[in-house]
Amino acid sequence: MAGQIPRQFIDDLLARTDIVELIDKRVPLKKAGARNYTACCPFHNEKSPSFTVSPDKQFYHCFGCGAHGNAITFMMEFEQLEFVEAIEELAKDLHLEVPREKGPTSNRPAPQADDYQLMQQAADFYQRQLQQHAKAAEVQQYLTKRGLSAQTIADFQLGYAPESWDALLKALSSTNSKLLRDQLYDLKLISRNENGREFDFFRDRLMFPIRDKRGRVIAFGGRVLGDGQPKYLNSPETRLFHKGRELYGLYEVRQQPGHLSRLLVVEGYMDVVALAEHDIKFAVACLGTATTSDHMHTLFRYAPQVICCYDGDRAGRDAAWRALQSALPQLKDGVELNFVFLPDGEDPDSLVQKEGKAAFLQRLDHAKPLSQYLFEHLLAEFDANTDAGKSALANKGADLIKLIPGNFYKELLTEKLDNLLGRKTQRLKVNQSKATNKVASSALKITPMRRAIALLIQYPALAKIMPYAPELAEANIPGIGLLLAVQRHLLEKPEQTTAQLLEYWRDLPEHAILLKLATWEHQIEPEQLSQDFLDTFHSIEDLYLQQRLEALERKDKLKQLTQIEQQEYVLLLKALKSKKPRPVS
Repeated sequence: MAGQIPRQFIDDLLARTDIVELIDKRVPLKKAGARNYTACCPFHNEKSPSFTVSPDKQFYHCFGCGAHGNAITFMMEFEQLEFVEAIEELAKDLHLEVPREKGPTSNRPAPQADDYQLMQQAADFYQRQLQQHAKAAEVQQYLTKRGLSAQTIADFQLGYAPESWDALLKALSSTNSKLLRDQLYDLKLISRNENGREFDFFRDRLMFPIRDKRGRVIAFGGRVLGDGQPKYLNSPETRLFHKGRELYGLYEVRQQPGHLSRLLVVEGYMDVVALAEHDIKFAVACLGTATTSDHMHTLFRYAPQVICCYDGDRAGRDAAWRALQSALPQLKDGVELNFVFLPDGEDPDSLVQKEGKAAFLQRLDHAKPLSQYLFEHLLAEFDANTDAGKSALANKGADLIKLIPGNFYKELLTEKLDNLLGRKTQRLKVNQSKATNKVASSALKITPMRRAIALLIQYPALAKIMPYAPELAEANIPGIGLLLAVQRHLLEKPEQTTAQLLEYWRDLPEHAILLKLATWEHQIEPEQLSQDFLDTFHSIEDLYLQQRLEALERKDKLKQLTQIEQQEYVLLLKALKSKKPRPVS
């Protein structure tokens, strides 16, 4: 596969990354016992810490929700990165360049090596124009009038796109390379008319760079300075930019110290920037689209409370209702969704300018809970005083509640719906029972084979004392191939940690069971580990010998044993008769 990252680089990256240091930067850890560290889990809401990080295994595990993995998995889950992005982020922290292997190309469009560099160059160009262009004083005056300080302008990398037709094009394509111009066109930094003439996509606009979760510029929003239309112009979708997934200002919010307790969703770029100017630095905005389920997943990933702030007019309430429906599939227990509707004619920008930080925050503190807004909306649509209205309300309400994964919200909303309809509430004990049964059924049955594999994964040094017995591959014992494969891998790479070992199997079918075995609590005293492992291995070996003996017995009855097999048969009989029964866990 083109651009595939070499396996050796991934091994080295995990070897050089300290998972305790990595996680502690994002989730403060405390020492727990002689070896491990603990914290409240960042992947679910809890009051008592059940999230454990092992420096020896370079592995984390939550005994509450079951989240587990190595440094790469943590970055993927916590930062919401793709696999390659997680690798790149870890490499950046270590000042390493990610190598790529050559291979067949893919038909799927992928970011070119310098896509992000070009986007940053465009952002830098716009920022320079804000200082150097002939119209710079006028733009600066506009920003001052909007109440923005130099610090806020710098924090959000605001800039200015000149009204010239091709100022950016000339600045970024001085070599007149068609390949480069095609790249600029693909990134929607320039446009082309039907005659093939090329010109800047953004002209005479205040520029807002849109950054991804890693701080890379992936698109732009441009606001007119006068009365032109459209008032806001956003980059079209490109191979870097998918508006249904990105949130303006999220990167900047995440640069604030401490853990995020809430996120505020507003409608415009200027709302985000104006709120930050007033030290309200937890606001984000959707990018020219309704709030999607992907947006809500991201929001709840970073903060347990999300507040949607909309205008109080019909358009604002319609937008709020769409946001609520997008949020329902993401409403797991432990998260909270609230709604704030502003006075007519006001937006967060204008309102915070008028009433200041304290009054605006007070509005957020009195936000409507999801349950209140949901039924206000439904009762405005259906008349609960008529049978037809009650029937429609019951059906619509039930359909919406079905979308919710969390039992708390299901129960709460079901009870409210039943009260409105005048019927008795039936608690969702069935769901709770199913959840309990699911947890119980997920408990792993530990066979001798699984015990051996689990200990070998958790303590890779055991591979050195495990007898080398490739003939066991012939045994009809589930899992024997995996046990031998893990041993072979560790003999070839004896210094590997649990984290590196699991990474090797990431894309293979065995990865899921290996992850479960890596988190199995064995309750074996440290000084007994080696002997316990050997006893377990020998019990597997005995099972193979018994199988081999039975096979030879069948051949003996048919008078089909060769001379060598006859000798083996006699030796096996003596060996198994003289052996004491081994402890099998």
